[in-house]
Amino acid sequence: MHPRLDPRTLARLREPRPYPALSLLMPTHRREPHHAQDHVRLRNLVAEAKNRLRADPAATRARSADIADQLDQAVAATDLALAEDGLAVFAAPGEHQVWYLNRAVPERVVLSDTFLTRNLVAADLADRPYWVLAVSADRISLWDGRAERVSEVRTGPFPLVRSLADPDAERQERVGDLPSTFRDEATRAFLRRADEAMAAVLADRPRPLYAAGEAAALTTLAEVGGASDGGAGEMFRVPHGGLAQGPPELVWQAVLPFHSARQEAENGAVLRDLDRARGRREFAAGADEVWRNATEGRVDLLAVEENYRVTVRDDGHHLMPARHDDLDSREDLVDEIVERCLTTGATVRFLPDGTLADLGRIAGVLRY
Repeated sequence: MHPRLDPRTLARLREPRPYPALSLLMPTHRREPHHAQDHVRLRNLVAEAKNRLRADPAATRARSADIADQLDQAVAATDLALAEDGLAVFAAPGEHQVWYLNRAVPERVVLSDTFLTRNLVAADLADRPYWVLAVSADRISLWDGRAERVSEVRTGPFPLVRSLADPDAERQERVGDLPSTFRDEATRAFLRRADEAMAAVLADRPRPLYAAGEAAALTTLAEVGGASDGGAGEMFRVPHGGLAQGPPELVWQAVLPFHSARQEAENGAVLRDLDRARGRREFAAGADEVWRNATEGRVDLLAVEENYRVTVRDDGHHLMPARHDDLDSREDLVDEIVERCLTTGATVRFLPDGTLADLGRIAGVLRY
């Protein structure tokens, strides 16, 4: 997903805009032969969007022309070689954005007074983001972790860098020949700075945190810091040195076993919570039942399979199965549910496909 969906970015996307703000969404493909079709599909959707703008009586000619120009700029900046499973293009007077998503989205063009964000929110959450703090005596780097990759964060104070008196200290540290380094007060102060910076990141964007480094570095970091305090969550240790400089693939490979184990433990806890809620009758299962409870703000914990999608129409009483090309169909109901639950303060967890097969692939623990 590009750029990153942090709380400030999401808030800006949700700000009301002079009508119309245009949202263009389409599924994309990572591989041939379908990947080649994405260019044609995007061209057709752009044409549809411009026709919608011209035909909309609420959109002035000048504003429609401005948005069409912004749309052209966005498409020119779109690199479908980077495509994953979905594409979102936003255009409004004087602005445009392009997002590559790791989650499929329905093909649609929407004109409204704000951008359509629910697919971005669901894709970001399904990516199971986490932080990696890679620690060494002279460099501490922060990495934005996702399901299949990590990328270094170069904003704010990170990376933190200092000079060592011994130019060979980094090599000695990696091979274990410098046992006193992390007992040095200057090094402890360096780690304390990193911990304070990390605490600020977690306060703004809470995620699981993995600290990677030599055992001595991790022990000292735990002694001087408290980034995992205050509800930000437990700091998980990854005893692997030499990662502060990357490369990204090495950082991802080192953290992956620990992240996978934590995910499995969390998945098991979610299933136990669902089972207990069913016994208390504080439980909902299936798209129709979960949707009704989500709209009432009753869902406290939402569990949904990673690739579950459902197309429905609302008959006024229940959600009914529908074809994706039905005029009144809703193709992204699951993403709607996810965003609605997050808005009302629920915890949302994506589980492997098949985990909730006997519950309609989506279920929730209710508040009352």
